[in-house]
Amino acid sequence: MAKRPRLTPSDLDARLKFTLGLILGTILLFTTMGILYALIFVTQPIGEQSENDKMFFNVLGSVATFITGALAGILMKSGARAVSNNSTEVTEDGEEE
Repeated sequence: MAKRPRLTPSDLDARLKFTLGLILGTILLFTTMGILYALIFVTQPIGEQSENDKMFFNVLGSVATFITGALAGILMKSGARAVSNNSTEVTEDGEEE
């Protein structure tokens, strides 16, 4: 059986970000589907929303906000690192290195 080469730290980082993105995206999808199901198919009292449903939506909204922020943070960190790696350094003379 042939041994696979060791993964570099950047490969491991990419796999970790991909896995986290999939997991958080899946959680966000199910949260959104749960909210939509509760809004569309669950019978509400006429004229107002029940107290339990208000609390349920507040909790799910907080979870969705947190996960969206976490996904945005992961993507922003990746983008900032890519930009900093591709930028060229300029010396004091104004010449690029």
